[in-house]
Amino acid sequence: MYELVDKELVAPDIWKIKVRAPHIAKAYKPGNFVIVLPHERGERIPLTVFDTDEENIHIVFQEVGKSTKLLGKMKVGDQIQDIMGPTGHAFPSQKFGNVVLIAGGVGAATAVPLGKHLHACGNNITIILGARSKNLVLFEKELQDISEKLIITTDDGSYGVKGFVTDALKEILSNEVVDLVLAIGPAVMMKAVSDLTRPLKVKTLVSLNSIMVCGTGMCGACRVGYKDGTVLTCIEGPELDGHMVDWNTLLPRLSMYKEEEAISLSLLDNESR
Repeated sequence: MYELVDKELVAPDIWKIKVRAPHIAKAYKPGNFVIVLPHERGERIPLTVFDTDEENIHIVFQEVGKSTKLLGKMKVGDQIQDIMGPTGHAFPSQKFGNVVLIAGGVGAATAVPLGKHLHACGNNITIILGARSKNLVLFEKELQDISEKLIITTDDGSYGVKGFVTDALKEILSNEVVDLVLAIGPAVMMKAVSDLTRPLKVKTLVSLNSIMVCGTGMCGACRVGYKDGTVLTCIEGPELDGHMVDWNTLLPRLSMYKEEEAISLSLLDNESR
């Protein structure tokens, strides 16, 4: 069991929680994530590690399905049933040169530790931070502190530049030499970024958050078409070459349980009344 030490609502339906887990905090490296089982009858969900200290891990998540909504309802002092991790590959300690880090939505939470890591390795970082509207722009200060330039885009134009992250990326690629693009966020956004950089032969990594169950590679739920075969993102990811991902099979897989998710949420709403 893992104690919920603190929680903060950072945007509508988006929480940052602090959980006592010293063994995970000690072993964590940027690029790793954890798989959380909120309660014994719940489901295992992969979540972002935003930060760590000696005793705790800081997790950011958005209330989307039943399990994340139940996690969001937990109170300080409550016990989380289980947390597995750190899992996934750590991000390489490498100086690439000029890096464009793209964060969409709650992907900004993953971008913070990866951006800090890239900055510490001596890379020059331009960050494009995208959100639907101003109230969903996440971790602006943290990302500003680790970047040479921060560009904010919102779909509705309520903050920063009106448009999508790909609009800002197009302008950068047409005027600057870019050695690496790292995209983190919704799969459809990461596909658009990969499609944009592929003809230019710009190295592009994406942070995949596919369906996961076991977190060890045994169940195969997280498999993704890749190159001429498949990869298991829970052990071989989450950062992978965006030009090698089979997006045409991944995108439908991510929505294959939408009907079941809707039923589960409806039942939860009925239970809460």
